[in-house]
Amino acid sequence: MTVDDIARYLDQFAPVDLAESWDNVGLLAGDRRAPAGKVMTCLTITPASAQEAISGRAEMIVTHHPLPFRPLKRLTTDTPEGRLLCDLLAARIAIYSPHTAFDSTLGGINDRLAAGLGLEGIEPLVVLPSTALEGAGNAPRGAGRFGHAPAGATGHALAERARQFLRIRQLQAVGDLEPVVEKVAVACGSAGEFLGPAQVAGCQLLVTGEVRFHTCLEAESLGIGLLLLGHFASERFAVEVLAELLAKQFPTISVWASRDERDPIRWL
Repeated sequence: MTVDDIARYLDQFAPVDLAESWDNVGLLAGDRRAPAGKVMTCLTITPASAQEAISGRAEMIVTHHPLPFRPLKRLTTDTPEGRLLCDLLAARIAIYSPHTAFDSTLGGINDRLAAGLGLEGIEPLVVLPSTALEGAGNAPRGAGRFGHAPAGATGHALAERARQFLRIRQLQAVGDLEPVVEKVAVACGSAGEFLGPAQVAGCQLLVTGEVRFHTCLEAESLGIGLLLLGHFASERFAVEVLAELLAKQFPTISVWASRDERDPIRWL
């Protein structure tokens, strides 16, 4: 099994054309011809997760957040990003990131998060042009998701579903969570830009990882509730999903989700 084999599968599962224009997805570092018998998935390449990959003799990292994210003018150990890249390249570890393509693909993070909340009739919140079709059923492709909440569900009930699904103890909320909710929008990570589309879709609640303070004020003025799961929590569960998908697709390789990465934000 080679790096190219893994990359080609991920390119098909989360097509690059689903990624946001500002993103950096695909195979970002490494030799396509190199072996990839041991693969680690992670949310973000940090000193802890990079060292875990090196110690575990991984030959490839599939990271949700890209490294590098922005174009580099030089690659040295003078910066934290440069040190991580130099260490991983010295260990001959390839890097692949599906990022926003994985957010938006059929069966990707937002689909799974919406399903975990119990939503039905799940559809993209921002649909790509009609010429871009996905899957045998020609389901529309796009970013974010929205769907119908379980009958009689309130914002509080959906918050509890989110806690159970993501195995988190706390989350943040904006707005009144007492009324029954009919339509819910979902967008993992940092997704304040989906507030407008959520309003257009007639959603009374947007579930996301984090938003800016002024987005909270805007949501309040629009009468749309927010459930803020935390950026880490809203996406980390998908790292385990990726590991399971790769292990099923390539049963002869060793795949694991990082055991050492942690949410850098703590509740006191």
